Amino acid sequence: MIKRIFLFLIIALLSLVLVIGVNTLRQSSRQIPVQPAAIVKLDEQAAAQRLASALRLPTIANADKVQTQSAAFNALHTLLEKSFPLVHAKLQRDIVAEHSLLYRWQGTDTNARPILLMAHQDVVPVAPGTEHLWQQPPFAGEIKDGFIWGRGAWDDKGNLFAMMEAIETALASGFQPRQTIYLAFGHDEEVGGLHGAKAIAALLESRNIRFEFILDEGMLVTEGILKGLEQSAALIGVAEKGYTSMQLSLDATPGHSSMPPQKTAIGMMSSALSKLEQHQLPANIRGIALDMFETIAPEMHGLNRVLLSNLWLFAPLVQHELEKSASTNATLRTTTALTMVHAGNKDNVLPGQIQATVNFRTLPGDTQTSVMEHIKTTIGNDAIRINSLNGNSEPSRVSPVNSDAYRMLHKTIREVFANTIVAPGLMLGATDSRHFEKLSPNIFKFSPVRATSEDLPRFHGTNERISVKNYLEMVRFYHQLLTRTHFINRDECEQGDSGCSARRDAQLRLAP
Repeated sequence: MIKRIFLFLIIALLSLVLVIGVNTLRQSSRQIPVQPAAIVKLDEQAAAQRLASALRLPTIANADKVQTQSAAFNALHTLLEKSFPLVHAKLQRDIVAEHSLLYRWQGTDTNARPILLMAHQDVVPVAPGTEHLWQQPPFAGEIKDGFIWGRGAWDDKGNLFAMMEAIETALASGFQPRQTIYLAFGHDEEVGGLHGAKAIAALLESRNIRFEFILDEGMLVTEGILKGLEQSAALIGVAEKGYTSMQLSLDATPGHSSMPPQKTAIGMMSSALSKLEQHQLPANIRGIALDMFETIAPEMHGLNRVLLSNLWLFAPLVQHELEKSASTNATLRTTTALTMVHAGNKDNVLPGQIQATVNFRTLPGDTQTSVMEHIKTTIGNDAIRINSLNGNSEPSRVSPVNSDAYRMLHKTIREVFANTIVAPGLMLGATDSRHFEKLSPNIFKFSPVRATSEDLPRFHGTNERISVKNYLEMVRFYHQLLTRTHFINRDECEQGDSGCSARRDAQLRLAP
């Protein structure tokens, strides 16, 4: 009897191993084969200097538009006009909400839906007291050691100037797009985009304009960050998490600290906050996270390929490991962050009121209402009032990955960034594109910026920089994107036309 049970277990184990192995090997690649894009000739030093000049302008927005420093934005607009004369001669430009810019490049096909490329002019301030930590002054716009240094190099003047360089180059070659191309450059993205991007979206909606797709800043070309993946990984943000800040308030009777009640206001609020931190909304490998891992799995090697190819079995183990990292944990759940607490004004006085702010970044599928219910249920204290703060937004709609627009973007990335795996991803932060949801079903968040794990702290941090080599890749990416959009929805290359690439390159060939 024991031998039979043992034999049965051996057979079951071998069968399981066989199923896992077969399932791992049968996962086919989802990467679209491409040919490398032709190298577009650029004046490298001149392009780098133009971006460096922009980084010298402290275009810092303020939530109160009255306090926004107009001089820096006006100087940036002047710099754009000087740096890109063909763009300003050939494209229509509107100034929106005083500092935001909207450009229109007329296409040849009036029946084709236009596309929209987005970036923002404003940058985050440098944390007071950290200026001395920068290897180059944050607003000096230095080019040194192969890098362009300065606040905004990544976020987001690099994207803005790369777009302009690409279009100036295309105009110099005599190219005109089939689809009309719009450029939207907001001026207050870092404080919500409520005056800039939102006003641009309203203007476009009033003109009844709908886009084939919208591309905004977003996820990056990561290098060496995903364990088990030798190639670079370019993640296209197909959605972004929502932003929900809730204020918890509790009133109490102020008094002398020598005669405290059994439960103080601070104690009750601390208990509530502790419960929220300990009992967070559940994590799960689903939706975009599942799609991302299933796309990457066939490209991986070793144990990670086995685990990600068999999530039907290993999902609990994989999820447990992913929850250990702040960045991967955030892709699996609506996160909870305790950000502000205000109480008391003297060490021997019991405060009469305490307020705390908790910030939630909501996954698609969760809402501000569901977060509110989670808070009430978790803290279990009716004395604590819960209010939703201004500026909150629901998670964005998820853009489809089976669209022509996504495939075009996928191809463009792989044509410019050799040996790179492309997969859908979830944007953890908020972008200006969330204000444009009514204008297109295809909204993508991607920045053609290379980043290693060592680079990530530079985002909104110290020593923000971009390599000159990568910046030129950014320009070439947007230039190639113009090529790709010329054929969107009628890509002859998809039909086996061997002359397609040659004709496309001829249309964008630069003048000598």
